[in-house]
Formats: sequence, structure tokens, C-alpha cells
Amino acid sequence: MGQVLATLPPEIQVHIKKITQSSGLPDDDASYEQIAQGWIDKQQAFDEKIAEQGMTLVDNLPVDDPKGAVVLTYSGSLILIGPLQDGKRKAAYYSIGVRKNVPETVAQDDSILECDIEINNPVKFSVGPIKSTSAIYKIAVCIEDLDADVQETIISDVTIVMTKEFADINKALVPVSG
Repeated sequence: MGQVLATLPPEIQVHIKKITQSSGLPDDDASYEQIAQGWIDKQQAFDEKIAEQGMTLVDNLPVDDPKGAVVLTYSGSLILIGPLQDGKRKAAYYSIGVRKNVPETVAQDDSILECDIEINNPVKFSVGPIKSTSAIYKIAVCIEDLDADVQETIISDVTIVMTKEFADINKALVPVSG
């Protein structure tokens, strides 16, 4: 096992290998290292952007919690979970392109969470852009008492910036052939 991959938790290592297999890169240690470094870069971008916006890391987000969130999965995907409004949330899934076996981006404005969002478990929707995600690595929520419109703006801005950064990281990992 390579040095970069070995620094990641075992659960993430499993996802790195799955991602590599579906990326079009050779299924070997060099590719695992490349994808692992990209994953570390994405985690750092996530941490920086949520800190810049004053978001807080939490271990869970109950279904009935009014706060919105940005979620980073083990596979490096981003999930935008809007604030709860009239029992529904805006939600979007961003795979950010390396994987070829999942949609790149899907969104739905009237999403309903199936269960609480918790670290180490997938995000599940009874109504949503997707049925389920890979396991959650980090959950960032807006601070208390922000208006729903303000939360949506913060979450959307953070997600747009991270999506671009994640895409740039992926382009460096798996150059697009023209």
C-alpha cells in the first residue's frame, strides 16, 4: 500500500479503490495514490470553505432539524441539503466527475430525508435527487438562527466553490481526453 493511501482511514481506502476502478485509471498502487491525494485535497478544500463561511461540523442532522448542511461522503461526493421548509428541502448530489458509475450532478427542490443524517451512514431520501449516497465522512451545518434564505445562500455558495475546486482536482488526476 502506498504512503498517501495508508494515511487515510480504512473505510476511505476501500472507497478510493472503488473510485479508481471506475475512473478509467489503471487499477494499481500508483493510481490509488493519485486518487488518495486528490481525496485529501478535497477534504482540505471542504474544511477551508466551511470554516470561511462559519459553518460547524456535527455528527448528525436530525430529519426535523431546520438547519441546512453540506455533506462530504467517503467517496468524495458533495451533498447539498437545504434548510427544512414546509417539510421539504432543496437537495443536490455532486459526484464531481472522477467516477463513471454515478450521475455527475442531480438536484431536486422538494426532497424529503428518509432518516437522520449521521456520520458513517449514507444520506437517504424518500424523495430526492438520489435514493442513497455512500457513507458520510463530514457534515457541516449553518450556525443557529439563520433565516432559511440566508442558509440556502451560504450552502449554495460553499457548494459552488467546492464543486469547482473538486472538479479542478479531478482534472489534475484524470485529464479529460479531447
